Amino acid sequence: MDLKDCIITRHSVRKYAEKKLSKEVILDLLETAVKAPTATNSQPWAFTIIQDINLLQEISTAGKKDVLTLISQADTPLKKYSKLMSDENFNLFYNAETLIIISGKTETLHPIEDCSLVAQNLMLYAHNQGLGTCWIGFATHYLNSAEMKEKLNIPPNYNVIAPIIVGYPEKNQPPIPKKDPQILNWL
Repeated sequence: MDLKDCIITRHSVRKYAEKKLSKEVILDLLETAVKAPTATNSQPWAFTIIQDINLLQEISTAGKKDVLTLISQADTPLKKYSKLMSDENFNLFYNAETLIIISGKTETLHPIEDCSLVAQNLMLYAHNQGLGTCWIGFATHYLNSAEMKEKLNIPPNYNVIAPIIVGYPEKNQPPIPKKDPQILNWL
């Protein structure tokens, strides 16, 4: 698949087959993803890979409670997800068997932007390899809690930027149409 087709056809996948990714597949994804550009060549990323189904379920349950707490504390666009987060059958990670957490070193110039670039590389390359991905933004706040960072051995000078589930798509899922570019100015 050429690059343009890969970009156009990639979409978030939320239904996965019960098939675990091998260590070799994950390492190939990471080795390719880290070829991303970075501000001042800082390459601030580090990865945490979770394939323990019980741990993923535990994080999903606690992460949903965390989102509900955030919703209750402020007027937020998250309010529309209250019912979903309250559903005990909803899994925050859509039952994917692999979660790759991309964390960024906080003392670098642009860790969020740099880690977002590596995340995009990861998602595009995964799609090119026949895998599905979805960036689980709902999990970011909880994964950044002191409790979770300690449990997952994420050093204090790293922040979780991009929790991305990866797996074999359950079935061929068509991409969702995207909006045309909105040009604010052309000077």
